[in-house]
Amino acid sequence: MPFSHGVTEVGYHDLDGRSGFKLAMQEVDNRFFLYVAALWEPGLSILDVTEPERPRLLRWIPGPSATWTIQVQVADGRMITGLEHIPTGWSAGDRSTPQNGFVVWDVSTPDDPVELGRWDSGGTGTHRNFYAGGDLVHTAANMDGFEGHIYAAVDISDPGRPTLKGRWWWPGQHAAAGESYPDADRDRLRKGKPFPDVAATKQHNLSLHGGAYREGDRVYAPWMRAGLVILDVSDEANPTLVSNLSFYPPLGSSIALHTAMPLPDRGLVLVNSEALNENCNEPVNVAGIVDVSDETDPILISLFPQPRPPRGYPGRGFAAKGGRFGPHNQHQPQGQACLAPVENTVHLTYFNAGLQIYDISDPRDPFVTAYHIPDDPPSRRGPLPRTLVTQVEDVLVDRRGFIYFSEKNTGITILRQD
Repeated sequence: MPFSHGVTEVGYHDLDGRSGFKLAMQEVDNRFFLYVAALWEPGLSILDVTEPERPRLLRWIPGPSATWTIQVQVADGRMITGLEHIPTGWSAGDRSTPQNGFVVWDVSTPDDPVELGRWDSGGTGTHRNFYAGGDLVHTAANMDGFEGHIYAAVDISDPGRPTLKGRWWWPGQHAAAGESYPDADRDRLRKGKPFPDVAATKQHNLSLHGGAYREGDRVYAPWMRAGLVILDVSDEANPTLVSNLSFYPPLGSSIALHTAMPLPDRGLVLVNSEALNENCNEPVNVAGIVDVSDETDPILISLFPQPRPPRGYPGRGFAAKGGRFGPHNQHQPQGQACLAPVENTVHLTYFNAGLQIYDISDPRDPFVTAYHIPDDPPSRRGPLPRTLVTQVEDVLVDRRGFIYFSEKNTGITILRQD
């Protein structure tokens, strides 16, 4: 039995036995379409969720073999889907050649995407990208000659021939140019129980995890163990550093900063790490709020309280449950009218602690106001987690207030806030 407070489950779709990962949405003619990037096989599901109690699967679009297509963004009638090499341990062992970069689609007919073009990033591809409409895709790209993912702005004004417009990287990442890391950064690469897959994915802990959230002429970039990076992109071809706020040491996994989402009207940035090692075998993971009213001197002003098991919840607690326990993805509206704005409420997935909803009306004193912890999956759809427990992955909230989340070994769950 799921454990819920402040929300009610209203719908579910099994995705024909496929697990979803990242989510995107668009509204066309008062109909709501949910785009679900698959986790354990390349491809994308499209659902009509106009009636959240009765979600309908409209189409499954297979992706290229041996390639992660787990990232999706939709805005302005276009869809951006990532192409990335699959890390060791996350696939069934397909040995064909993976693709890299991203695909641009026309989704003006929501259930019939038409491919317009591709950008080849080189390297191992793109991970979490940011697209809120217009001509630029803000990518986290692993490119030839670089260690880890860097910020790369790609112009899609001609979607058939996307072109690199500007890029920025953490000093030391451009190995082909002879750059090297100072001692302090080398320590951040090798200490603090780094995630075993980091070497396989060439992230090296000092990498843009993305998405690089653009607001005006600023980009807020979660640079893993380098922390929060704020870039000035008024000259889009030549981004420059405004400031940096480090989190590790002592806080956070190898992805010590996973998300950085600005609330510009409040001078705040919502941040969180990503739990990586199962059974909490890493530095403590965190979510919190950064004050950027003086963007040259960002300061961490609060941390979200960790979820606590509700009364009657079985077992000794989330840390001892197995799988990952810690934050992952936040609801990010990215200026899309079909999605709920983030005002005083943060929706944050928390792996084996399900979905946690926080009140941030006082940014120095956030607290849990609602939650939904699903049942553990009845069977596996993929090889992870090692202990089969719930692992809630991504979350979206539409303008009507319906909440959608994905889970590693089940389908899409739809909630309504009470």
